[in-house]
Amino acid sequence: MFHCFPMMEKPAISALSEDRAAAERKWSDAGTCGRRRKSLCEILVKICSRNKTEEELRWEKEESKVYVIAGLGNPKKEYENTRHNIGFDVIDMLADKHGIRIGEAKHKGLIGKGFINGQKVVLVKPLTYMNLSGECIREVLDYYKVDSKEEFIVIHDDISLEPGQLRIRKKGSAGGHNGLKNIIQHLGHDSFQRIKVGVGEKPKGYDLADYVLGHFSKEEQVLMEAAAKEACEAVEMMMQEGPDAAMNRFNKKKER
Repeated sequence: MFHCFPMMEKPAISALSEDRAAAERKWSDAGTCGRRRKSLCEILVKICSRNKTEEELRWEKEESKVYVIAGLGNPKKEYENTRHNIGFDVIDMLADKHGIRIGEAKHKGLIGKGFINGQKVVLVKPLTYMNLSGECIREVLDYYKVDSKEEFIVIHDDISLEPGQLRIRKKGSAGGHNGLKNIIQHLGHDSFQRIKVGVGEKPKGYDLADYVLGHFSKEEQVLMEAAAKEACEAVEMMMQEGPDAAMNRFNKKKER
C-alpha cells in the first residue's frame, strides 16, 4: 500500500499492496535483534513465497541489462508516513503503477522484479534500517551484476530541499544522509544516480532525528503526493533518456 498519502485512491493492484503490507508487518512484529535476523528473513520468505507470475517468468527468461531502483526508509510500522520513508513510498507507487509485486525477501530487503516501459528492473526496499542501507544495496547489485554507476538509482529524502521539490544528481557526497553514507561506504564510490525528494528544512530548535522521523502535515501531504508521482516519472525518464534529460526537466525550482 502506498502509505504516505491517505487522500490517494486505493491502488487498483491490491494484491501487490497486500504482499508488501504482510511482509512489512511480519518484519515489524518480529523485532530486529542481530542474532534473530536469519529467522526474520525465513519468516519473510514464507510470507512472500507465491507462485511466480507470468511477468516474473518473462523477466527471468529475457536476457537484457537490469536497472536496480532502490527507495530508502525504515521497515517497522512506526516509521510509516514519516519524512525519512519517502523513498519507500515512491517505490510502492512505482510498483503499483507498473504492476510489479514487491514480495520477495532476499538480500536483506524486499524486492520486486518486473518491467518499466520494457526495461527490466529490480525494485528494492532495504529492511536493514536506514543507516545500514548499503548492506542490502551491495548484495542486490552484486547478485544481479549491475553496474552501480550506470544502472542503479536510489530515491531518498532530503532536508535541504523544500517539501515536494525534486533534485536529480549523477553523483555526489552523502550530504549528511546516513543511508547514502552507508551506500557510499559499501560501494566504495559516490558516482551513482539519485533522486532527492525534498521534505523541508528542520525547524530551529528541533532535533534532526525527531524531525525526519516525524509525519507530514496535511498541506505537505498534497505536495509530497505530487512529488512522488514526479519521482516515478523521473525514474522512467532516467532509464529511457538518461539522467541529463531528467535533470533538465525535474530540477527546476517549483513556484509556491
